[in-house]
Amino acid sequence: MSYAALRRPLRPLARIIRARDKGENPDEIARENLRLRHEEMRNKARARAESRLLVLGVMFFCAFAVIGGRMGVLANTEAEEPRATATGNPIIGQRADITDRNGRILATNFETHALYAQPREMIDPVYAAAELVRIFPELNEARLVRDFTGDRRFLWIRRQISPEQMQAVHDIGDPGLLFGPREMRLYPNGPIAAHILGGAGYGREGVDSAEVIGTAGVERYFDARLRDPANEGVPLALSIDLTLQSTMEEVLQGGMTLLNARGAAAVLMDLHTGEIMAMASLPDFDPNNRPQVLTSGDQSDSPLFNRALQGVYELGSVFKIFTVAQSIELGLINAATLIDTRGPLVWGRFRIRDFHDYGAQLSATDVIVKSSNIGTARIAMEIGADRQRGFLGTLGLLEPVPLEMVEASTGAPLLPTNWSEISTMTISYGHGMSASPLHLAQAYASLLNGGTRIVPTLLRQDGPQNGERVVSEEVSAAARDMLRAVVTRGTASFAEVPGYAVGGKTGTADKPRPQGGYYDDKVIATFAGVFPANDPRYVIVVTLDEPVETSGSEPRRTAGWTAVPVAAEMIRRTAPLMGLRPQVEVATLEGVTLTANDDD
Repeated sequence: MSYAALRRPLRPLARIIRARDKGENPDEIARENLRLRHEEMRNKARARAESRLLVLGVMFFCAFAVIGGRMGVLANTEAEEPRATATGNPIIGQRADITDRNGRILATNFETHALYAQPREMIDPVYAAAELVRIFPELNEARLVRDFTGDRRFLWIRRQISPEQMQAVHDIGDPGLLFGPREMRLYPNGPIAAHILGGAGYGREGVDSAEVIGTAGVERYFDARLRDPANEGVPLALSIDLTLQSTMEEVLQGGMTLLNARGAAAVLMDLHTGEIMAMASLPDFDPNNRPQVLTSGDQSDSPLFNRALQGVYELGSVFKIFTVAQSIELGLINAATLIDTRGPLVWGRFRIRDFHDYGAQLSATDVIVKSSNIGTARIAMEIGADRQRGFLGTLGLLEPVPLEMVEASTGAPLLPTNWSEISTMTISYGHGMSASPLHLAQAYASLLNGGTRIVPTLLRQDGPQNGERVVSEEVSAAARDMLRAVVTRGTASFAEVPGYAVGGKTGTADKPRPQGGYYDDKVIATFAGVFPANDPRYVIVVTLDEPVETSGSEPRRTAGWTAVPVAAEMIRRTAPLMGLRPQVEVATLEGVTLTANDDD
């Protein structure tokens, strides 16, 4: 209260005099001034008290807000396995999708959870271990109990679990069992295109996220591209067509089963762009549950082995068209040149024979149509080892196919250490060197597309490759005519598909024994073809490992009875899917007599 207020008189003289003049009671003035003085003092005291309470309330509010915020942060923090601090990029969980050429999903991401434990927070570890084994039978109960009751602070139980499993674990009700968000790689089509996609797994892991990395196939080859945040999740578009891939695998599986083959492979490729439209290898696997790599034995027995890319085989007579085409390109022969086919052809201790006796001579075209080893070997002798090797090199048959898969480098051809004259002769008909079915598709595409080098690719292209020239357009056309004749009147007659002019060549090669020599009853049967032969668009290669056709009185193993019918069925089913309209041959009126109608 101010000094002026304390000095305010209770009985001011002027007011007292006026009150007496009016006949009023002067004591009322003193009481009123006293009341006003007390009210003023009370108001000022209340204001001071309210100010102090407000300041105290604000201080308490700020203190409780800080404590509550800190408690919330601690409550939302999940424990993590202790690890040394390291510099580098944080864990990148997002991974771009992979699609086929039409945008259909081949590989994508799926939100799931990982299961881990904090043993120190567990209430009943023995009960929890028993319940976990009931949910996940593959777990070891004794080991879980030992881990839960030991000194461990953190324990991974499962890297990924299904929503149903998550609910079952949640129902256990133990606070020491916790879940961490996960992004897993999902392949919605199962084993379709499994060898192309390869698969993915986890790299660096934390309880809040995990690094998804490619383990094989295009997933690993394009791993950096798929994980790069700068791409903003733009899908990786492959050249394959999901429908064609599914159809090819279905037909190949059926053929492999009917022919009791040990394995099979097939390639369908655009011979102008180099795009692989479909590529299959059997047996296959489901990349959602990728099997383990074999630690012993022959790796080709594993379903992970890609027979189309990694499998290198002596492919047999499918190589003969290369020899004849090169000889025509060099001007040594033409399609009608007669070739000496008398046999056997003797070179030192080696004897080269034909499957049948074709007489003394065959034209160069019929050497291909009849598939004469002797005729092809004699043509190769005129070419010579150096020129043969150089030509096969231009076709890409002497080095691994540079495909966008990490396995490509493992499919190197097997070549003779000494490319002698006998090597030249045997290689001319597909023995003495080994290559993969994809090598063969690449070489056929380069030879038959007009004569320019083609490199296979799994990425969608905007136009033809226009590579270096390997043969002239005339030689390419002559080779297509010869392969067409093989189907119309030669060893690949079962490849005839009505409406589509198919050209191709069969190859039946004895399998080599590990200890040397060749098996008498085991072969690699191959068909390599082009369609339509008059306007080439696609190359197809089908290879069967140890096929046997048993519908007749004796088992038949040659490609004409095994690989060719499988390839024909593939063409019959896939050609319409690729927009190829069947060409109907116009009937002629030769031998038809026209008569007039009397009613006209």
